[in-house]
Amino acid sequence: MTLPDPSSVPVVAPGPELLDGRWLVVDTRSPAEFEAGHIPGAHSVPLFDDAERAMIGTLYKKQGQAAAIECGLETVHPKLEQLIAVVRTLHAAHPDRPMVVHCWRGGMRSGSVSWLFREQGLPVSRLDGGYKAYRKWAREGLAAPRPYVILGGMTGVGKTPILAALAAQGEAVLDLEGLARHLGSAFGNLDRHSQPTTEQFSNDVHAVLERMPGDARRVWVEDESRRVGGVNVPEELFERMRKAPYVEVERPDGERLDQLCAIYGGADLDALKAAFERVRRKLGGQNVTAAHDALDRNDLRSAAAIGLRYYDKLYRHTQSRYPRERRTTFVAEGLAADEVARALRDLAFP
Repeated sequence: MTLPDPSSVPVVAPGPELLDGRWLVVDTRSPAEFEAGHIPGAHSVPLFDDAERAMIGTLYKKQGQAAAIECGLETVHPKLEQLIAVVRTLHAAHPDRPMVVHCWRGGMRSGSVSWLFREQGLPVSRLDGGYKAYRKWAREGLAAPRPYVILGGMTGVGKTPILAALAAQGEAVLDLEGLARHLGSAFGNLDRHSQPTTEQFSNDVHAVLERMPGDARRVWVEDESRRVGGVNVPEELFERMRKAPYVEVERPDGERLDQLCAIYGGADLDALKAAFERVRRKLGGQNVTAAHDALDRNDLRSAAAIGLRYYDKLYRHTQSRYPRERRTTFVAEGLAADEVARALRDLAFP
């Protein structure tokens, strides 16, 4: 069995068109590779399953490239009709979008498959350098300068609703917590749902930035630590955020507690108790016990006040450790999120 020659297949370089709907992206890597990280919007059409990929990789290491290629061809041959049918179905669902096929490095897997699909009359190109080249382009994009403005403030000042209001008013907003599927604290994922991998989070963040208008006056981002739940903020972006103008929103404690009660008022009691347990060491056993007692009395406000002691202390420590040179304070007392957003849009930053 001989390997097809993919030289007749057009090659596409990584770029914005992968993310703006112009292309139908077909990822031929294994399911585990796709799950670890993929181009946002890509369709998984694996040439090998995870076990087959591992077997061929082992064969490559022990017996060399020729043996691995032969095994790969024999493994995929019975699947060809199914692969073609899957891709024909994708093409039929998106007839106006040409396909771009990729594997890890743009080598044998995507080269062979793209040649096969093109022989079947399908409008197929191959991603030059594969997913590896895409990741390099995405990391460079994350490091690019953008007019970031960081929205900060103590827990409960309403940063998330303010960001939502800014977006509704036409501002460019990067919602890291939304993309991470986590609110960024021990209480940020009460139902313990899954988060994306750090790699996929990075891809998703880059995709949002890439889709923003190039003439955006500002890009609003909530202040975050290096981790949002279980995922890391891309280092390239984090460094840009540290140097950006910083707006600290302030509210009285009573309004902050109102915000927290609105957010967690419908939360599961046991989940809230478990969240307090996760910060027992830093909050102190006596405080955790008091918070549990308040929750048992259906007194969420008192429990939230105990939680604020921990988060206020943490916030002050972080602010002292990472001082902001370009800092603006905005007092939001008595203002709804949309009112704060309108006022913030008129601010001038140093």
